[in-house]
Amino acid sequence: MDCDDAELLTRWRAGDLDAGERLFERYYSPLERFFTNKVSAQVGDLIHETLGKCLRAHERIKNPGKFREYLFTVAYNTLYSHLRSRQRRGETIDVEVDSIAALTPGPSSALAHKREQRLLLEALRHLPVADQVLLELHYWQSLTTAEIGAIVGCPRNTVKSRLHRAHKRLKSACTELAESAALLQSTLSDLDGWAAGCRDAISERPEDND
Repeated sequence: MDCDDAELLTRWRAGDLDAGERLFERYYSPLERFFTNKVSAQVGDLIHETLGKCLRAHERIKNPGKFREYLFTVAYNTLYSHLRSRQRRGETIDVEVDSIAALTPGPSSALAHKREQRLLLEALRHLPVADQVLLELHYWQSLTTAEIGAIVGCPRNTVKSRLHRAHKRLKSACTELAESAALLQSTLSDLDGWAAGCRDAISERPEDND
């Protein structure tokens, strides 16, 4: 029988190591999706760092039913710490302005077979990091606006307005990066569908060795 997060966490706290292992196995792929389009390497390291932090702090999770929310809050903070560590001394990161494309130049490590998926992934990397995080949590993790708000630390209504703004910026980025009008039209005509395709493509990618 498949147990929900709350039951697995409760059993893990009671000493069932297998329950903890099952919980982490459940979230390895979602964490991989979270990090893959934001860092060109060290995806595996960041996943294990996130899981390690949860391992050390699992007793402090007040509501076992919100394990996923807690996990992605840790992943969110781990990502920002990683980005800050890559900057030269004296430089600062403004996640409301700076993009992954500017902070970590180079192609995405995500694999996408369709031109529309490749365009969408690259467009996401050209958004401010804060916008990219919101959209990917929405598209790829299927989190509610309330859950996203808890992760990034802002009210639900603020998340809704920021998602709307980020969605408009994503369309603008696609327009700037598209190789042809036909590719742009194909991508924007089913943005949600192509976003789901990107999620699936990342889930099916071979494991990194970094």
